[in-house]
Amino acid sequence: MTMPDSEASGPDSKSHVRVIWVLWMTYGSFYFCRANIAAAVPGIEAELELSKTQMGTILGSLKLAYGIGQFWNGQIAERVSPRIMLTVGMLVSVALNLIFGLAFGFYFLIFVWMCNGYAQSLGWTPCMRVASNWFPATTRGRMIGIIGTGYQVTLALTYLVSGLSVKYLGWRAAFYVPSVLLFLSCLHMRWFLEETPKPQTEELADESARRRPGWLGANLKATVQNPAVWYLGAALGLLNACRYGFLDWGLSHLSEVQEGGVLKAGVKYAVLPLGGIAGAYLAGVASDRMGGRRAPMIFILLIGLGLTTLAYKQAVELGTVPTVLILLLIGFFIAGPQVLLVGTAPVDFARKGTSAAAVGFVNFMGYLGAFTGDQVTGSMVDDHGWGTAVIVWACFAFGGALAVVFLWKATAVKEQV
Repeated sequence: MTMPDSEASGPDSKSHVRVIWVLWMTYGSFYFCRANIAAAVPGIEAELELSKTQMGTILGSLKLAYGIGQFWNGQIAERVSPRIMLTVGMLVSVALNLIFGLAFGFYFLIFVWMCNGYAQSLGWTPCMRVASNWFPATTRGRMIGIIGTGYQVTLALTYLVSGLSVKYLGWRAAFYVPSVLLFLSCLHMRWFLEETPKPQTEELADESARRRPGWLGANLKATVQNPAVWYLGAALGLLNACRYGFLDWGLSHLSEVQEGGVLKAGVKYAVLPLGGIAGAYLAGVASDRMGGRRAPMIFILLIGLGLTTLAYKQAVELGTVPTVLILLLIGFFIAGPQVLLVGTAPVDFARKGTSAAAVGFVNFMGYLGAFTGDQVTGSMVDDHGWGTAVIVWACFAFGGALAVVFLWKATAVKEQV
């Protein structure tokens, strides 16, 4: 992946490259202490004798707190140093994962995992504020697409690391080992992250002047009165309901249906984020080349996600090879629209001075959808079985595609950055 000509040829190109890869690693590493729970789900259920519905409540508690945190932190990210927000979020998440690994009791697990959700919400919006400081709208889809490949890579590593930890050390180790990785990433971020370019290019300086933060109330009002963020939030909510079906429940599903254990399921599921690497990058590049029209690309990818989810229902009955191939495609169709919806499109359509606020609001709606999806999945599996739950995941994806139709011809307006 190379930098755009306008940046690669400039005197500050090394700084641009460094910022991209620091953001790539920083946000990606949050997944070590978020997606790790997927490998522990069977062990938690067995040891604590929990139903799928109860497990869905634990999983959903993170989404609810994460969504609320995104809403609030999107506002304060316009005023507080990204390095401070990221440091607090990473260190608190490390501590809470260690506590979760020591915990017993259904309600205490809910409380700790919900607190972890809020800590995790301190990650994305400050990263997007840094990205909007460094990269103009003309290259933003590509740059955020590159950043989006980071949490696909770390998601795959999380499945492997947590799966190995569970196999050899028990389910609680799925929270200890990833915590070390997130702590090391925090040290890396503190050492290398540059929040703003020095000196700024004329275009970025212009944008920075327009995005000086206002009062929290003014930012919030400007955000909620912007119809585009509501459509994006609805689409992201439905996508996340499908996405977290795979991320939270996929290892349990495969370990039960194919009876291979959590580690084997984790190895198979590691291809899902690998497909996501291509999806995240290519969706950003393609939407930039479409003149910044994000909605058509999101629509196409979400329709693809719905269709491949239905195919997944059949593939898991046919064995390992069909399962791995379809998971690779599903990863592509999840990550492409997800990266556009959580970062690129909200920043594009934000009113001036509210880019982080818009990202936070869209993510708030997105994780309300994820919370609902976890609840629905747990209940569906308990009452109707895995097959019905997977069909519902597909319906969520198709619904998300319909939500972006209202933004079909919309493009970024420079004055809104």
